[in-house]
Amino acid sequence: MAVTDDTVLARDYPFSPPHRLDVDELYARLRAEQPVIRVQLPYGERAWLATRYADVRTVLGDPRFSRAASIGRDVPRTNPYQPELGILAMDEPEHGRLRRLATKAFTARRIEALRPRTEQIAAELLDAMAATGQPADLVEHFATPLPIRVICDLLGVPASDQDKFHVWSEAVVSTTSLTPERISEYIGNLHAYIGALLADRRREPASDLLTAMAQARDADPDGPSEDELVAFSAGLLAAGHETTVTQIPNFLYALLTNPGAMERLRGDPALIPSAVEELLRWVPLGAASTFARYALEDVELSGVTVRAGEPVVGSLTSANRDERVFADPDTLDLARHPNPHIGFGHGVHHCAGAQLARMELQVALGALIRRFPGLRLGAGEDELVWKSGMLVRGLTSMPVAW
Repeated sequence: MAVTDDTVLARDYPFSPPHRLDVDELYARLRAEQPVIRVQLPYGERAWLATRYADVRTVLGDPRFSRAASIGRDVPRTNPYQPELGILAMDEPEHGRLRRLATKAFTARRIEALRPRTEQIAAELLDAMAATGQPADLVEHFATPLPIRVICDLLGVPASDQDKFHVWSEAVVSTTSLTPERISEYIGNLHAYIGALLADRRREPASDLLTAMAQARDADPDGPSEDELVAFSAGLLAAGHETTVTQIPNFLYALLTNPGAMERLRGDPALIPSAVEELLRWVPLGAASTFARYALEDVELSGVTVRAGEPVVGSLTSANRDERVFADPDTLDLARHPNPHIGFGHGVHHCAGAQLARMELQVALGALIRRFPGLRLGAGEDELVWKSGMLVRGLTSMPVAW
């Protein structure tokens, strides 16, 4: 029989501050004993938290749960302000109207065509890193410039502007690392920058994604507005590199701190594609679960009735460690198969740039292993500094030696 939970006090969430790439042990206990619970995030109304894989997929993919219904609500969140989320706060069909712009851009064929250029950029960056001597900062010399230069090539953004828009992009993943005023300033700067580039492409078209999106928008009277196009393009630029910048050092840290993992990958580079999928599953990128969906009708999740109008957050971290789906889920198994992880989300809001990120991460790991077969941490684990006040976990710098 389904139960409701109106009288039970909500548990504070996140359960603990993020620590390195550790996953809070409470998730496993909740999956076993109380898979859907009431939680109170630092800001906003209380919510349900779903921890099992099947329930999280339902919350993310079932049309009975809505992102658009969050508009005008005091949404559960980890940041003190309510950000403008654009496409992330849309349901179908409005969501699809904008997402089609990205779907045409991030085809498998287009992404594979970028692989040789990505490999070239990776090799150039690693040669330059080697020239600086060791220890060298992997974040500064490799993890940050690689995704930036790739997304610049794809969109048609001058790489010479990367210092500006990389700083502004922090507004997309900040919770408390930036003040609300600074976030508004950075987003405004990013939108103004993209708006000017789109205007340039209309005057002088080029063979890049910004040109293609501007032309598609202008040719479709029912397409996105100019403001929507600017916000969407800015989101692609920011999100298209920010998480991959974070995941490259996260992946390397996971490989170097899990006994035998790096040695296995060095010995069998053919494992790189499956290793990337396993690292996407195993690495808890999010500092906490956010982006609540609101139930449009009563929905039962693992014996709990979520009533119409109530918000639910689904933990991707917990879902990707669910024993019901993944054997020995806390073990990093680089050859895991099958691996139906939801590291890129699920449903209509599944990451539009997933194939681009996969390709970049595969290229990054392959290039690092080939160029520096003896790669190791250049500082003790306790000396590494991790990001704080962000939606994502990651290292602010990563000294490496070889």
